[in-house]
This record gives sequence, C-alpha cells and structure tokens, in this order.
Amino acid sequence: MLPPIRGFIENTLIDWEGKIAAEVFLPGCNFRCGVCHARYLLESSPNDESIPLDAVRSALRRRKGWIDGIVISGGEPTLQPELADLIRLFRQDGLLVKLDTNGSRPEVIERLIAEKLLDYVAMDVKGPLGQRYSEIAGVEVDIDSIRHSIELLISSDIAYEFRTTLCPAQLDPDAVEATALGIRGAALYYLQGFRPLNCLNSELNSVAPYNPDQLRDLCRRCSKYIRQCAVRGDEASTIGASAAK
Repeated sequence: MLPPIRGFIENTLIDWEGKIAAEVFLPGCNFRCGVCHARYLLESSPNDESIPLDAVRSALRRRKGWIDGIVISGGEPTLQPELADLIRLFRQDGLLVKLDTNGSRPEVIERLIAEKLLDYVAMDVKGPLGQRYSEIAGVEVDIDSIRHSIELLISSDIAYEFRTTLCPAQLDPDAVEATALGIRGAALYYLQGFRPLNCLNSELNSVAPYNPDQLRDLCRRCSKYIRQCAVRGDEASTIGASAAK
C-alpha cells in the first residue's frame, strides 16, 4: 500500500532552490519539535482524509515540461514503508525527486541513494549533536543515527543541503555555531529564520526571532565550517563557494 498523501502543492519556487517543483506531504513524524507548524502531519491514521495519488499524478502530468521535479516532505517521509515505491512512480512520470528528512533513519536514506531514487536531499539539523538535540526535537533522539545521516550525505555524490531553524529560545549564537561544527565540511547549510506563529510548543509563539542582521552574523560564524552558508531567503547573506555538489 502506497503512503497516504495529506497535502499537495502543485507548484512552488521556494522549496527546491533553482527548480520549479510540486510538493507532497506525507503524514507521521517521530519528532515533536516545538517550532513545528505542521501539527496536522504529526500523526497518521487510516481514517484521515488523503489526496488520491491518481489526482496528484494527473496534476503533475498537466504540468509536464513546466515543472522540474517533486519534493517529498512531511511529517517524516522515511517512516513510510512504501516510500521507495511512491518515488518510483514519480520518476516514471519524468520528475526529479527531492526528499526532506530529519535524518533519523539513515538506513532508508542510504537505500534510496543506492537505488538512485533521489536527486536531492534536504536534512534538518535541529541543533548541536548532544543532549540539547533531544530537547529541541521533543523526543529522545539517537544521535548516532543523526551523525550517520550527516556523514552519509557529506560523503555521497548526491546534491544535498543541511538546514536549521533558529529559534533564539532554543539556539543561542554559540549553539548555532556548534551546530555548524557538527556538519563541518558540508557543501551547503541554510539558516532559517524562526516564525513565532502556531508553534507546536505554544510558549514559543511569544519568542522574538533573530533579526536579519543577527542572522547574517550567525551565517558568518557558521561559514568557518561550511563550504557555502546562507540565510534562507536572503541571497546577499551567502558566504562561500558555489552550492551543492
């Protein structure tokens, strides 16, 4: 049985840098990040309403030649046992495939890369690779699995990015730099501004985000460890060589 699709965006210019893409959202997540805005995707129930795959593929075929690929996001897509089968269908339709993941299941990422089912991977790195990671994720996290996913992407031939949402209540400037140190040598690292709106942890809705100047300063600090670092949505912030491999 193929994974249920809980959300579908027919075209987006912001979820895959340099590409025009569609995006599907799969339910279920093993993290409970306080900054999460996608509460409706955290649990997966057979009774939840889904978007028919045939409807999604029909919409994609109508845009053939105009969109480049599809982003598979969530939730956490690697929790879906039939994820590879869904990707194969999209590839049969001539689409490039990007996977969004929290990196908690490196064995799935490794298998998908080995089977040449992915063209790009975006991995969320929640914070420094220690106890604080579990605090930010809202659950106990196997840090060795996170490290494995990081090392897997850095050593692979696939295009990738790491990204971190910077909530000041969770990540002070030293912690942001420590996060970058944990992915030392990465091709591309995006710092993402925090949006205090409809957060899973409602206490974070009152936290003031970093301002643009602060984000740029954090980008400069992180760039010591990364080949290219940028603030998402701020092209002028980019520091380093050309992007992913």
